[in-house]
Amino acid sequence: MEEISSMVRVQSFVFNPFQENTFVLYDETKECIIIDPGCSDDDENNVLNSFIEKNKLSVKLLLNTHCHVDHVLGNRFAKQTFKVNLLIHRLEEPTLRAAEVYAPSYGFHDYQHQSADAFLEDGDFIVMGSHTLVVLFVPGHAPGHVAFYNEESRILIGGDVLFYNSIGRTDLPGGNHGQLINSIHTRLFTLPDSVKVYPGHGPETTIGFEKKTNPFCAIDTLKSNS
Repeated sequence: MEEISSMVRVQSFVFNPFQENTFVLYDETKECIIIDPGCSDDDENNVLNSFIEKNKLSVKLLLNTHCHVDHVLGNRFAKQTFKVNLLIHRLEEPTLRAAEVYAPSYGFHDYQHQSADAFLEDGDFIVMGSHTLVVLFVPGHAPGHVAFYNEESRILIGGDVLFYNSIGRTDLPGGNHGQLINSIHTRLFTLPDSVKVYPGHGPETTIGFEKKTNPFCAIDTLKSNS
């Protein structure tokens, strides 16, 4: 019998005008989790739904790393279609409520607020099939920003904290540059260099690469300037 590799698989989609990365995590059990659904119209909804149906996946949870509008546009579709609970960090509740107020100014006139069903805390474990994700509290881009780490597969779903040679913006309400840099250095750069980072926008990167080359937060840059 052929052995099925027990690894977390990551499928990404680029949705909405902000080019936001939406993720579906799944494994050999066919259980899956949707993270940051940015789908903003029927076509994008269908892309997400078609992937899940084609692969015969069973959606267990809906997670938001943070609640800026580009990351929550598909919350309503996901909750209603897959009958799942939405989990966020409690400090993101005001950010989530605010999205409904300013969404029309970005052209998202059909957006409807969806309340969280439960709250995430630093260190929580999220079980998906035969794998576990650890919740990391990484504020700075948003007050209640979290990331999701699977040690076995060496993957991190990082939201808008750390990008390929860049970092999340901190000029939005609740942003704090010093806090963001601290989150990167103390929570992300302490992970193994080989960990693959899936950010909320742009291409994947690794912890080791960003520690060496990121112009905003690289450890080597800090040492050379000290």
